[in-house]
Amino acid sequence: MSVAELHAEAPKGFIDIRNMGVTFGSDESQVVAVKDVSLNVQPGEFVSLIGPSGCGKSTLLSIAAGFVNPTAGEALLDGRKITKPGSDRGVVFQQYSLFPWLSVRKNVEFGLKMAGVDQNKRLTTARSLLDLAGLLSFENHYPDQLSGGMKQRIGIIRALATSPQVLLMDEPFGALDTQTRVVMQEILTNIWQQFRISVLFITHDIEESIFLSDRIYVMTARPGRIKAEIKVPLPRPRVAEMTDTPEFMNLVQELKGLIREESLAAMAPEIKDRGLSGFGMQVGPKGVGELY
Repeated sequence: MSVAELHAEAPKGFIDIRNMGVTFGSDESQVVAVKDVSLNVQPGEFVSLIGPSGCGKSTLLSIAAGFVNPTAGEALLDGRKITKPGSDRGVVFQQYSLFPWLSVRKNVEFGLKMAGVDQNKRLTTARSLLDLAGLLSFENHYPDQLSGGMKQRIGIIRALATSPQVLLMDEPFGALDTQTRVVMQEILTNIWQQFRISVLFITHDIEESIFLSDRIYVMTARPGRIKAEIKVPLPRPRVAEMTDTPEFMNLVQELKGLIREESLAAMAPEIKDRGLSGFGMQVGPKGVGELY
């Protein structure tokens, strides 16, 4: 068998971020967002990235999507350097980004239409995905007629419609209420079970990252580095009852400890060094006075 044949048969969707650094601004206004970050997502693996606000999680995802170029290091997809967006990567953001003038089905078909797929195949693919997401009966509705959870389901299957090798998700459930978020986590893991494509998932939610992921990378406060890599040994398929198991709760406590350290570091050195006593507040007739 030739090298070309071996390459053709190799699993697709291997994300490899190497020695990544990102600096914004120039001269005195420079901000180092990410420094010397290396991580990977194996083909068919679900990996979450978690850390305090401002640590560079979304920046790393934007680089993997091809929206941002790094200052140092490189991002590869199946051995090829990522320099621009491509149809081999589907992206889902917290904002629903649906076209309000298109029906639900037409929204799902949009990427296929841009790729030149014929109408019959577009229709078949869109209806199959809508059925998988439990939204086939809403195919002729418009986005403003749907709930937030329904809109995000459409966003996910629209990203999957063009058969990407990788799905990049930036806090897709961040705008949803708690109950809807829990339901969406179950829906996402069921959809992922069907496709088994590589997923890089950004979240602030510890329980969410454990429930969905095979591995979790924890980032430090800015400049963002990899603080820890946590494997999630829970069996698949994942079900809601797993969240009550000792194994799940132990992972929650481990991640909470890691994240708390970095969240305190991100707030202020005084808090990190002295705990909450680092807040020195004066309360008088005029209200809360100066900190420290």
